[in-house]
Amino acid sequence: MSRMIDYGNLMHRAMRGLIQDVLRDVEANGLPGDHHFFITFDTLHPDVEIASWLMERYPGEMTVVMQHWYENLHVTDEGFTVTLNFGEAPEPLYIPYDAIKTFVDPSVEFGLRFESPEEDDSPDPDDDTAELDSEADEPQQRDAEVVSLDKFRK
Repeated sequence: MSRMIDYGNLMHRAMRGLIQDVLRDVEANGLPGDHHFFITFDTLHPDVEIASWLMERYPGEMTVVMQHWYENLHVTDEGFTVTLNFGEAPEPLYIPYDAIKTFVDPSVEFGLRFESPEEDDSPDPDDDTAELDSEADEPQQRDAEVVSLDKFRK
């Protein structure tokens, strides 16, 4: 049996490292300019920590926005904690990088999407844009370009 290079996992690890680097900079210096993030994550991931009422309301996937109000951002090698405001109710969240499905900064039309091979409803590999339905109160300013690695896979 020959050894294979697992480019998909290597890219996912690199992309999660990029998210970690961006969040570490925001932790140290705050959000610069108009930058803000839409982060969609798997609420069923075993290491996600969110309030039970949020888990009931979003039993599978949740999109949060880091923009005008957030606090207590703490970034680790495995994930990050942040307190966000949900209708005047501040709630702490812990999101491991492995639970992140999309990371989008619409202010600069940048986005990452993590796809797993078992996803049956995967989008068209030639379509490199996506619209996210934000669960937050603030509307998305514009569509963001999402980088899809599918077109590079053989």
